[in-house]
Amino acid sequence: METEEQELNWNLFRVFFVIAEEKGITKAANRLGLRQPSVSSSLQKLETQLGCQLVFRDSRSFELTLRGEKVYQECKEIFLSTERIQSLVRDATAEERGELNYQIISYLHSSLLNELFRLYHQRYPSVMFRGSVQNSQDILENILKGNVSIGICLLPKPVANLPSIRLFREEFKVYCGAEHPYFGRESISLRDLRQEPFISFSCASGASGLEPMIDLRNRARIGERTTGESTNFEEVRRMIVAGLGIGILPYLAVKDDIDNGVLWPIDISDEAIGADVYLVHALEQDLKPAELKFVELLKELKDLYPDLE
Repeated sequence: METEEQELNWNLFRVFFVIAEEKGITKAANRLGLRQPSVSSSLQKLETQLGCQLVFRDSRSFELTLRGEKVYQECKEIFLSTERIQSLVRDATAEERGELNYQIISYLHSSLLNELFRLYHQRYPSVMFRGSVQNSQDILENILKGNVSIGICLLPKPVANLPSIRLFREEFKVYCGAEHPYFGRESISLRDLRQEPFISFSCASGASGLEPMIDLRNRARIGERTTGESTNFEEVRRMIVAGLGIGILPYLAVKDDIDNGVLWPIDISDEAIGADVYLVHALEQDLKPAELKFVELLKELKDLYPDLE
């Protein structure tokens, strides 16, 4: 009796290819930005799908099986040859063409989004990407008004009337510039911080409740005296660097400034600052084919790499 042929999962092959290249699970996990159990799970899924063992499991050494070596050579041909990759997607259907319009918050660092964009373009190279930067409140309003169908923004919780997919948690910290008297101090009390001038994002100065500083203000009561504000990340950063006041910025976006002694992270005991990043989109029946495939691919990556952020 013939069994239905199972569709190959190329994401699993890519993980195996990196394992073979790095000659180990741990090194492969570091290169992919994943946790070791996720990489091991992907390898096991591929072996199950192919019905054969690809790697000899020995904590003291690493070796591909005979079939594993053959699969690796084929993967090498596929992943290192642009011509072969193009041949896999050159017969894109009409649904795989068009434009992918999206809005996103500024200075968002994410390996998950990078992989989503890379893989989507690999599968659908005919689709044109059109992205614009907006704050979270405007992104939601534009989706509700039908001006855009896909947005990536900060939310305290999923939106009731819009499909929302949680991507990851973005870490924020309170910062001051090199000219500020708190620069270099290891710990500042909340009582002292409450007296400090605050630099704010304009979109977070109202009652929208979308940005992480709103939640911090409610809990810690800092930032009640604003001396500067802007809708632009770089301008908020500039005012903090210049010493106009303290402010909240995403950690990964200013890591180089910390390393270079331009900004100083102020430690607030028992006050973790963060915000969940979501992909929010219009109802599926209102999405264009290119947009729907983008959402479906995100769900696929979330299932395959639950630890990827």
